[in-house]
Amino acid sequence: MATGTSGPTTEPIGRRRGADDGFVVAAVLFDLDGTLIDSTPAVTRCWRGWCDEFGIAPSILADSHGRRAVEIIGEVLPAADVAEAVRRLDELELADLDGVTALPGAATALAALGAGQGAIVTSAVRTLALARLAAAGLVPPTTVVTADDVRVGKPNPEPYLTAARLLGVDPADCLVVEDAAAGVASARAAGMRVLGVLTNPHVAGLDADLVVRGLDEVSWRSQDGSVAVRAGR
Repeated sequence: MATGTSGPTTEPIGRRRGADDGFVVAAVLFDLDGTLIDSTPAVTRCWRGWCDEFGIAPSILADSHGRRAVEIIGEVLPAADVAEAVRRLDELELADLDGVTALPGAATALAALGAGQGAIVTSAVRTLALARLAAAGLVPPTTVVTADDVRVGKPNPEPYLTAARLLGVDPADCLVVEDAAAGVASARAAGMRVLGVLTNPHVAGLDADLVVRGLDEVSWRSQDGSVAVRAGR
């Protein structure tokens, strides 16, 4: 099995009472935007452009991180207009990959996992998720769960439960890596443990079992059918 490490540089920012600095799990499920890749400049440009076109206040962006576009847009437009509005946003986002980059430690984390030990679970549609991964130079695992694959997005548990089912892993034996409150809530509702990464300057904290500043503060080791994940020194 593949192994890999990313040299931890600091102690974890926070941990739940009684938690140590690591996990041993059957699978690791990664969020995409803000966890593995930095797409914030492109996301901001596209959503602001979309808001201008549709006459929507950009304030809707305040609660949008980590959620599916169809659900965000469904809260501000009539149902009859949602499909076309989502199609237009998809068009804008696929055309703007400028500045999409891998976050420190992301490539190492993905490469460290053995077959069937990892998945990406994103609120982006599949075409956009794969385009951003390619732009960032990251090779995704075989299992990628996108907005197209679920009926209800984060914070509902369906996205992470879908990934566990596809991997054939008990949800309780999964670790979710997330940077968004909606994603953490999704993982918690699915009965999974959570490693939070504070890559988003607009997020003050996360209700995760452990919290680090980024994936470059985490070590990963695949061995004997499990993954050992350790944060901090």
